[in-house]
Amino acid sequence: MAAMAVTLLASANPFFHYKEWKTPHGTYPFNEIKPEHYMPAFEEGIKQGLAEIDAIVNNPAKPTFKNTIEAYEKSGELLSIVAGCFYNLTSAETNDELQAIEMELSPKMSEYSATIRLNEGLFKRIKAVYDQKDNLKLNQAQQKLLEDIYESFANNGANLNPEQKQQYKELSARLSQLTLKYGQNVLKATNAWTMLITNEADLSGLKDDTKAMLRANAEKKGLEGWLLDLKPTTYIPVMEDCQNRDIRRELYTAYNSRAIGGEFDNTQIIIDIVNTRLALAQLFDKNCHADKSLTKTCAESKENVYNFLDQLRESYMPVAKQEVAELQEFAKNKGFYATLQPWDWSFYSKQLKEEKYAISDDLLRPYFKKENVVEGVFGLAKRLYGITFKPNKNIQVYHPEVTAYEVFDQKGKFLAVYYADFHPREGKRGGAWMNNFQEQYMEGKKNHRPHVVNVMNFTRPVNVEANGENFTGQTKPALFSYDEVETFLHEFGHGLHGMLTQCQYAAQNGTNVPRDFVELPSQFNENFLAEKEFLDTFAKHYETGETIPQELIDKIQAAANYHVAYACVRQLSFGYLDMAWHTLTAPFEVPSNMTAAEAVVKFGDKAMASVQVLPLVAGTHMEYAFTHIFSGGYAAGYYSYKWSELLDADAYSVFQAAKAKNGSIFDKKAADLYRKNILEKGGSAKPMDLYRAFRGGEPSIDALLKRDGIKK
Repeated sequence: MAAMAVTLLASANPFFHYKEWKTPHGTYPFNEIKPEHYMPAFEEGIKQGLAEIDAIVNNPAKPTFKNTIEAYEKSGELLSIVAGCFYNLTSAETNDELQAIEMELSPKMSEYSATIRLNEGLFKRIKAVYDQKDNLKLNQAQQKLLEDIYESFANNGANLNPEQKQQYKELSARLSQLTLKYGQNVLKATNAWTMLITNEADLSGLKDDTKAMLRANAEKKGLEGWLLDLKPTTYIPVMEDCQNRDIRRELYTAYNSRAIGGEFDNTQIIIDIVNTRLALAQLFDKNCHADKSLTKTCAESKENVYNFLDQLRESYMPVAKQEVAELQEFAKNKGFYATLQPWDWSFYSKQLKEEKYAISDDLLRPYFKKENVVEGVFGLAKRLYGITFKPNKNIQVYHPEVTAYEVFDQKGKFLAVYYADFHPREGKRGGAWMNNFQEQYMEGKKNHRPHVVNVMNFTRPVNVEANGENFTGQTKPALFSYDEVETFLHEFGHGLHGMLTQCQYAAQNGTNVPRDFVELPSQFNENFLAEKEFLDTFAKHYETGETIPQELIDKIQAAANYHVAYACVRQLSFGYLDMAWHTLTAPFEVPSNMTAAEAVVKFGDKAMASVQVLPLVAGTHMEYAFTHIFSGGYAAGYYSYKWSELLDADAYSVFQAAKAKNGSIFDKKAADLYRKNILEKGGSAKPMDLYRAFRGGEPSIDALLKRDGIKK
């Protein structure tokens, strides 16, 4: 009876029948997938994956590229299918049940990974192939795959002695749990904080749309008034528009003290994460985590990273100080005589921008109706690369707000499935990102195309109020801010990297590139938003249909570098903070005269001191919710955003040169070069080799400095 029950359970689990899914393009049947399906599928996937590894190890035939390297790369198919669904949903549509599964699953996945990485028989076969690599007739992708797999094993403990291997397994499992707990604490702390406003006068300065959203937040909770939370759609407009300084201060403090103390405290977790990463690095005779993690990046070393950050600091810091002084004087002229605090920056910065350039989100939002923006962004991809997007309601989605599209090339050939998820929800973490549900790879002559998702937290449609009291029942469409449109272009750039990929192996496709290269396609895409030729294609007033006037485009272009230095040094502060934690050569210890929280904050303050242009605020600090480096993949890698800016500015200069020559930013020759050498190649070659193939030479920082107005 028990065996029959297990069989029946398995038959009802859609993951066990993924090869038989009748969905379009083999997309996930989200309507059939239940939380109880994940753990059995993960366990079976682990079982199958280990069996496939055993088959490679026990193969009596001499190790070859095909029976060892390719066989390893293709192993774990079921596990990849289950993980592709589960880990996307734990970011975009999680709940307590999924989070509990995630915590239970974490050590199992760490154990699985470590078991494979430390399999001596497997590594012996991989090394046997690697040692004869110069005599094998491999193409570029195969050569790179062989090198990447060998180095991955070596960097994950394959050459360690038995005692060290056991330490590696334990430390890896511990780190996995710690980073997971850190991220969950940030999400829970974010969701736990709310502030109910009962006096509308306290919200003076906020737009009607924002107040309508805050009122809707309260109604959902059965409350009277306006409910503030820490989601970007609340935080940004309140910090920019709310005249009540106390509320701005309270909101800023709450946002920047998430996971500091209380139920979701990350203090000890931060310490444990950096010490565990250090211990792992030292197992490999590296002085620090950065020494281990940077070897396969474009930067290559911590010295090069620091030199890069220092170079930017020297160029941007003087200008940033001028920007702060200018804003302080502006605030003084508005009757504000105190020293500018962080919760004052956005408020007065927005006003100064409006005064200097007569431009604001209020002027721009009406031209950025969600549906038009989507059409414009898709249209950009069509003009540059010839691809089209067609919604398909037969493709199941994980939430009703998500739209699924089929993507086709200019000849009508299917390229990818694209999911777009625009608005904030309680189960969605903050920020915006791109990910793959399924990877692209070749199986013989069959090209398995990717399933890509963009997840964002943009302004929702809002109910229209009458007389400031009663809802009319009408709904105003979602009108995006300029920054939201820019963010969409950014994430869509990642999406193009994933959708256009043409790689032989899943491990090399799309965004499977070093961190300091992965942001090139995303940041490159942002450049088009300042182009009239692009704006004219979609920026139309949601009520009148009027195309965005030249006057506003001129203002957008004039304001393009507004407070660019302040923004740069803010990013540099994050980069220095990241490097400080991950260049520690001895475990972080709390001095006897301090609490752990005091020690963490002091360390962080010192790391960021050289680029600090606004006062530090007691009780707040970046580390505690810095998910990029403590629960994401950017440890010793946050500098990548600025490094990629150098690349994207240099890359975009090719299109600008073409525009100067041919009159159009949509230059087909430049786009073809970029697509062929960057977007299609993924990680099938060394990243800088790909960039040189596109650019015809080395990138220069001058393009970035000129774009930002730092260098004339």
